[in-house]
Amino acid sequence: MPYVNIRVAGTLSTEQKEKISRGVTEVIAREANKPPENILIFIDEVPHGNIAKAGKLLSPPK
Repeated sequence: MPYVNIRVAGTLSTEQKEKISRGVTEVIAREANKPPENILIFIDEVPHGNIAKAGKLLSPPK
């Protein structure tokens, strides 16, 4: 059973998560020849302050 873990800085709307899930499922099903019902997708929304780049914490977008 394939699983995909997607981590994003901040939050996504339900609609965005649904679209991402559909698109990723389609690609995995097509390219890995796996049934869509066996593909699990986990979307982790991480606060900007918990992510650092180049040694500096990210700030939320303005």
